[in-house]
Amino acid sequence: MAITRIGTTARWSDVVIFNNVLYMVEVPSILEVGLRDQTKEVLLNIAKVLSAHGSDKKNILNVTIYLKDIDQIDEFNQIWDKWLPLGSAPVRACVEAKLANPEYLLEIQLSAAVLHTDLTVNFMT
Repeated sequence: MAITRIGTTARWSDVVIFNNVLYMVEVPSILEVGLRDQTKEVLLNIAKVLSAHGSDKKNILNVTIYLKDIDQIDEFNQIWDKWLPLGSAPVRACVEAKLANPEYLLEIQLSAAVLHTDLTVNFMT
């Protein structure tokens, strides 16, 4: 089986698809806002990437959420709980981490099932 890499640089790929599983990491691009707005932006971008590659947020298999400040988990969860379709919760870890860019308040890494491989297109985040 082929490995599909999308948005590949010398250091990372935006998306990797293998064996009908999509792997991705998303970070905010709008940095001068609080956690609520960074979370909404990241989740919107995740939904776009999933859709562009034949998946959906209800197909997320596992997710690791890195928060700059774990004390903000309740604020994050309020947005996450509204965004994620009921009954489709993935395996999840949420941890506090020192992130690569000090202005990032969160980073999300996930994998999701790809159900419609004929829809896979080159989509750059």
